[in-house]
Amino acid sequence: MLATTGSTLLRDAHLTDTVTPAYTFQQAVQALKNGEPLSQTTQRLLSELSKSERLYLLDGDVPFYEGLRGILCDRYNRVPFVMGAIPRLEIPGIRFTDGPRGVVMGASTAFPVSMARGATWDITLERRIGDAIGLEAKAQGANYFAGVCVNLPRHPAWGRIQETYSEDPILLGEFGLALAQGVQGHIMACVKHFALNSMENARFRVDVRVEENVLHEVYLPHFRRIIEGGVASVMSSYNAVNGEWAGQSQLLLTDILRNGYKFDGFVISDFIFGLRDAPLSLKNGLDIEAPFRQQRAMHLTEALKSGELDWSVVDVACSRILRKQLEFAVNIGANKAESSVVFCEEHRTLAREVAGRSIVLLKNEPVKVDAKPLLPLDPRKVSRIAVVGRLANVPNTGDRGSSQVFAPHVVTPVEGLRAAFPQADVILEETDSVERARELAENVDLVICVVGYDATDEGEYVVPSLQSDVCLLDLLPPAETTEEKETLAIVKGDASDGKLDSALEVGAGGDRRSLRLRSQDAELITAITAANPHTVVSIIAAGAVIMEEWVDQVPSLVMGWYAGSEGGHGLADVLLGHIDASGRLPFSIPKDESHLPYFDIDATEIKYDRWHGQNLLDKLGQEARFPLGFGLSYTTFSVTDLRIGALGCGGVMDTMQINVNVVNTGPRGGRHVLQVYGLVKMPDFPSRVLLGFLPIDLDVGQLKGVTIDISVRPLQRWVAGEFVLPGQEVTIEVAAFAGDSKAVRGITWL
Repeated sequence: MLATTGSTLLRDAHLTDTVTPAYTFQQAVQALKNGEPLSQTTQRLLSELSKSERLYLLDGDVPFYEGLRGILCDRYNRVPFVMGAIPRLEIPGIRFTDGPRGVVMGASTAFPVSMARGATWDITLERRIGDAIGLEAKAQGANYFAGVCVNLPRHPAWGRIQETYSEDPILLGEFGLALAQGVQGHIMACVKHFALNSMENARFRVDVRVEENVLHEVYLPHFRRIIEGGVASVMSSYNAVNGEWAGQSQLLLTDILRNGYKFDGFVISDFIFGLRDAPLSLKNGLDIEAPFRQQRAMHLTEALKSGELDWSVVDVACSRILRKQLEFAVNIGANKAESSVVFCEEHRTLAREVAGRSIVLLKNEPVKVDAKPLLPLDPRKVSRIAVVGRLANVPNTGDRGSSQVFAPHVVTPVEGLRAAFPQADVILEETDSVERARELAENVDLVICVVGYDATDEGEYVVPSLQSDVCLLDLLPPAETTEEKETLAIVKGDASDGKLDSALEVGAGGDRRSLRLRSQDAELITAITAANPHTVVSIIAAGAVIMEEWVDQVPSLVMGWYAGSEGGHGLADVLLGHIDASGRLPFSIPKDESHLPYFDIDATEIKYDRWHGQNLLDKLGQEARFPLGFGLSYTTFSVTDLRIGALGCGGVMDTMQINVNVVNTGPRGGRHVLQVYGLVKMPDFPSRVLLGFLPIDLDVGQLKGVTIDISVRPLQRWVAGEFVLPGQEVTIEVAAFAGDSKAVRGITWL
């Protein structure tokens, strides 16, 4: 466990210029409640800080090797990482917990990963998740949640794709905003990683080259949306952008973030390797170096003495940090959270609801012997079930990097199915033996095949091996004691003397090397579907899986995701039809790797253009195996009577409203996800872009008039430093997925 208390006391012992405070943080909070302006209160509190204390606001409180040893040899983020606590003035500092699948601290509720939640297309549900996460974080001593990850996954091989929501900027922005809003009912939220962070193995060295218009039109709109929505903080990314490291980029942190987006919060670095020049990072807009005392502790004092850095720059950063802490202390400081909320029944029930809503039914074709689809299952017709696959009984909630949540219990697929079929004989076969699985399949009524990935296949590149990134050694303080040298040896990947074991595997995780299933999984699917047509295949993954070699053999196929604490129950709820199959893909699934952008897992420089995902498939004229927004339901719907409103609904000039009538034309109640696309013909621009979406629940035969707020921002071009509309006719279509031939269409001028 990180010894934050002891380290804080040690740190305070070095403050030789402390004085008895006349004005504390709590007095400042009271002054704000009494009506004093926030800017005035912030400056008054700042004036009480000594110069040493001001520097302490700008990085973590724990000495570097002490903190690093806690991560490597105990656990990441067991308790809050504390940055900038000043006990003398009662300043709490930033008390950091990671995410986004839940609160990383303690033993918290693990929700489905963000990409699974994106598949719900339900931002109301995401806001409820944010509320639950905010409560659990606050109950465990955090005041800051760094789990709003909205990097656009340019390529599905990105190892950290599970932490983001979609390939589309509209989904990314709306879901990130919803999570931030929910969390900020209780604590501060942080959106990350700013910007263009979508490669894992190369993230500490890659320079992403991007043209200005593409940057603003494709890779930043979702950040803009969340920042305009009032998120408290931004985390910079590891990578460089157009030749400058993001953690010290004037373009990103000052020109765009503060001058362009009018961001009034504070910026924090990604951990340990998030900046390369301590004084420059501060001058260019990075407020806090996270999470320990590292480069700034090594270099800022000398930079101030030499004149390289001015105290006025320090004061600007300190003001930003203090202002947000004060603002949130006034607005939500009185909100309490008891420890009993952590992994409580209400939050587990929510996790189950989300798991079910996230599951995407990709195929549900009639089985020849029955002449009807297999799903939803009728438990009266099933007495023997085989659950096969190496992941069928694994608590597989995602990778084991900084987003890992240590839930007290995880419901596995087989556990959920056994609970759902109490009268049936549920037989588990979790080896890779194709022959045993085939024999079992021949002697049961139903086969559930669980295949896909786990933390060994994809995830955060947890600790960089300094054997391949030797230059990173320059960012670390000198290791002086025996304990510090042992800790450094772990990071370098050469701790082989057996003296110290690491809680993290150096170099573990990373980008996917293949977008296909393991050969054993493909063989398993082929064998069991041949032996028993009553087979459902569930894929556990976070991004697109290319499935051409086996998909036509499978009658029923679902995307099951890394589904959180209650994932097994959520899977059973959908397979039995307790809830409608309502998940929709938040990305497209291509038929071949050649239909994807260029991706070099070890790149030192790469160019990002606008073409990825569904937009690239449309440009290439290649049909997706499953397009963006695709997903089947257990019922059917009809959409009619499209009416397009004027631009500027509610006084917001970037939005408009459209109205349609929706009717459930099928045999049972269900959920339809209305997706609104804009079609326009412009050079070097996608032919179809998502503008908005809305899930709607309808009973059998029910008709409902629906109003959908849509954004026209995805149709805007960045020209000469500003956004402009096309200035031409635009087709608006309301569809069930991208390219839906049954979509209803209308024309407007934008």
